[in-house]
Amino acid sequence: MLTAEHITKKYGKKEALHDLSFVLQDGTVNVLLGPNGAGKSTMMKSIIGLLKYEGSIELDGISTKENEVRRKLGYIPELPALYPNLTVREHMEFIARVYNLKNYKDRMNSLLDRFEMTSQEKKFGDELSKGMQQKLNLCLGLLPDPDFILLDEPMIGLDPHAIKELKNLILELKAQGKTILISTHIIDSIESLWDRTIILAHGEIKADVTREESGERKLEDVFFAVTEEQA
Repeated sequence: MLTAEHITKKYGKKEALHDLSFVLQDGTVNVLLGPNGAGKSTMMKSIIGLLKYEGSIELDGISTKENEVRRKLGYIPELPALYPNLTVREHMEFIARVYNLKNYKDRMNSLLDRFEMTSQEKKFGDELSKGMQQKLNLCLGLLPDPDFILLDEPMIGLDPHAIKELKNLILELKAQGKTILISTHIIDSIESLWDRTIILAHGEIKADVTREESGERKLEDVFFAVTEEQA
């Protein structure tokens, strides 16, 4: 379970996040929604430990600032950050060494095969198309088999087959008891996946709604009802 309490983040005098608090349960798919500049990426980067902030974020009662907890977090950023002089397979091997993974090769091969990257494994990072870079980005973030997975606009640039595989994989991870947090603008792409949505505007939580609480409403309807009311 991830608990965020009174998260505030300032860039100079500008407040990007204001007193955010929420709880994400194990084995759930959570969606972070909001217009551009709402604070979604700032919140994601705060959870993973890339930004300093006021307040506390804990995973299973331990601060995410602790190294032992950070190893349980997986972060797939919106923009892949690949090494131009490493091949696809060398990228995977590098992550395995960083995390000191044992018996990882079956999982590595399974991920590469699932996202149709096996035929690309000898290509260098700068030789890959944007879609292929995003597929590798996903494989790298999932290789350590983290307990809590943050996906920032994960489906941008993916082909239909990869989107289908990613959706299936998210449901499999949920069934394993893992917690997923997705930040996206493509609301209909996660309509069949979400258990809870947190809607941000101007750095504040404007709604925190479960699928059960939404009734028969689609996620898109929930989002526009909140954001249009705020506007």
